[in-house]
Amino acid sequence: MNRFAARVVFWTAIAITSLGLNSRALAENGNDRTEAVHDFVTLPDGVRFPEGIAANPSNGDIYVGTFDFGPNANKLLRYDRQGHLLAVRDFGGQPLLGLAFDAATGKVYICNFGAGKIQRIAAAFNSTTPVEDVASLPHIGAPAPRSEANPDGSADSIVFGSNSVAAPNGMVFDHSGNLYVSDSFQGAIYKIANPAACTAVCAVTTVSHDPLLATAGFPPFGANGLALSGDESALFIANTGDDRVLKLTLASGAVSVFTESINGADGLAVDGRGRLWVAANQNDELVQLNANGRVVQRVGGFGGVRKDGTPEGLLFPASMVFVGENMFVTNAALALTPAVGDEPEEDVTRYTISRIKVQR
Repeated sequence: MNRFAARVVFWTAIAITSLGLNSRALAENGNDRTEAVHDFVTLPDGVRFPEGIAANPSNGDIYVGTFDFGPNANKLLRYDRQGHLLAVRDFGGQPLLGLAFDAATGKVYICNFGAGKIQRIAAAFNSTTPVEDVASLPHIGAPAPRSEANPDGSADSIVFGSNSVAAPNGMVFDHSGNLYVSDSFQGAIYKIANPAACTAVCAVTTVSHDPLLATAGFPPFGANGLALSGDESALFIANTGDDRVLKLTLASGAVSVFTESINGADGLAVDGRGRLWVAANQNDELVQLNANGRVVQRVGGFGGVRKDGTPEGLLFPASMVFVGENMFVTNAALALTPAVGDEPEEDVTRYTISRIKVQR
């Protein structure tokens, strides 16, 4: 039995014996966990798949980017703290992923997945505000193969394709103004030193190009959401396809597995008390981890699609951001499998951002 089959058998047994049904199954059985999740906003008609999110803590503005496909599909939206739509900037056919707010310059940084670039725009943007290029991610190919141990003492070798497509996904600033960026397809972490000081295109340094940062799993995104530890000695990295959160020790460059079995680990964020949260996009929930990587709290769940076409609770939560005691979450509601009619995301016609009050 290989590693992946062993994991399926093991976790199926646990689910059966403990009745640990996933959130979608719970919703179907009338036992959802959506009471803590409240709608913050519903996106304008025709705007789909909210993914990245950021906030201006000084005024509470919330920024949302969309991960859609089509010639005129993608938008960057700005809402005030009451949920009023203040501005929409069109990005056409370029899907957007992670966002980050830089208080030093008052700008929103954007992972432009479609262009393979990091960009930025003034925080108080309107529909015509110029978008600046910060940097293009390098084409470095796939990382080296990696070996994964099996329970019987054997090992599986995973060889990654020679993918040279840059896929900027997650971002986080450190206290010195340096920007860390994840690349989901090339399995890499980059650093842009103090991009606020760049007058032209910024230099990009590869911090890590480790096999643990790539994936052969599903959804097919490796290195994704990023968060820094409180002392900024370590960078936490979600690997979505491997259901893992990784830890990159910045002084040594060592990458290790921090925790496993987070179903579709996507966005990461740290709350006001320094607690690390993970969006589990395939389990429609958010999980809080302790210092040892153990899940100590689960929030959310999917309660079905309402008559107005919006999801009840969380559906494919992708990213989150904290403003005071509130956590704002993008419900990407993105159907990923090719079969028609097998995912609840297919029933969603209007897309939402959720608000959750964080327990102290």
